[in-house]
Amino acid sequence: MPKLMIIVGSVRPGRIGLSIAKWVRDSALARGDFEVDFVDLVELGLPFMDEPNHPRLRSYTKQHTLEWSARVDAADAILLVTPEYNHSFSPALKNALDYLSAEWWRKPVAFVSYGGISGGTRGVVALEPVVIGLGMVRVGSEVEIPFAARLVVDGVFSPEEKEVAILGKLFDETVVLAGVLGPLQG
Repeated sequence: MPKLMIIVGSVRPGRIGLSIAKWVRDSALARGDFEVDFVDLVELGLPFMDEPNHPRLRSYTKQHTLEWSARVDAADAILLVTPEYNHSFSPALKNALDYLSAEWWRKPVAFVSYGGISGGTRGVVALEPVVIGLGMVRVGSEVEIPFAARLVVDGVFSPEEKEVAILGKLFDETVVLAGVLGPLQG
């Protein structure tokens, strides 16, 4: 069973991304074909990049980096639940990605994005060169949630049929890619 790492890409107080990510996590677990590692960047608490060596060397000096490296190494696929900030991505998510290099290599990466009218699309477009540069392989299906705040009531995200259907396709593709790319990772 592939291990899917779901990363909550926002650390902003009052964020809706956590409720969206919990829906994604619960949906993945309900399918029964993923082991899930749920990463809330608030709880992970990575400081702004503080390693003295380039990540490609894997000569980490900080315990938080060693632990982050081990978690990402153990994942077979990555799913980023990402907001759109000013037509781009969250700085906390970029920092978490930049901490490592080889650990991301040839892992499938999927996106569940949210925001205003664009549904987070511009943030994902800005992230694409980053994940490609890290050697990740993009899953074709993408969940985009425009005006996502309207679907969060009392801290619980309630998706519409479209989001549920696309998330199912995203998971189907991720399972296949995780199996095919597994031998090429790390």
